[in-house]
Amino acid sequence: SPEWIPRLNQLEEEFPGLRASPYAITSPASAAYNCIAWAARDTERWWEPDPFFLYFWPPQSPRRYDVGAYTAAYGALGFEVCADAIYEPGFEKLALFIGSDGRPKHAARQLIGGAWTSKLGKAEDIEHNPLESLAGSSYGEPTVFLKRRVMSDHR
Repeated sequence: SPEWIPRLNQLEEEFPGLRASPYAITSPASAAYNCIAWAARDTERWWEPDPFFLYFWPPQSPRRYDVGAYTAAYGALGFEVCADAIYEPGFEKLALFIGSDGRPKHAARQLIGGAWTSKLGKAEDIEHNPLESLAGSSYGEPTVFLKRRVMSDHR
């Protein structure tokens, strides 16, 4: 049996919504970056608004674990809050998953055509559809959506 089968089983155990939806592992595990960085297209740094400046966080963005700080961080990249996760040609969208404590727990980036890509902590990146396939106790629910115009859909 291929070596990745146990890993898929682990992912489906942590994210039961993946069992009923198509998904694929798209890169190897890496502790160099997290989902917040991956959504911002940064694979070099771990993004976190920690108060001790141990991790990267966009300058001028508040170093707090709240929705305002995360929307400010993505705002520094040209993203604005929008109404929903519906695919819009000419725009790149992000989704923030909010936990039961009201804090952001995960970020996903929309791909051309409407599927989503996510970095799973220090684990792999995956492509998944629908967005909600990662919802649950680990990440909470996709609640806050952001978008920015892109020059072309060749991304």
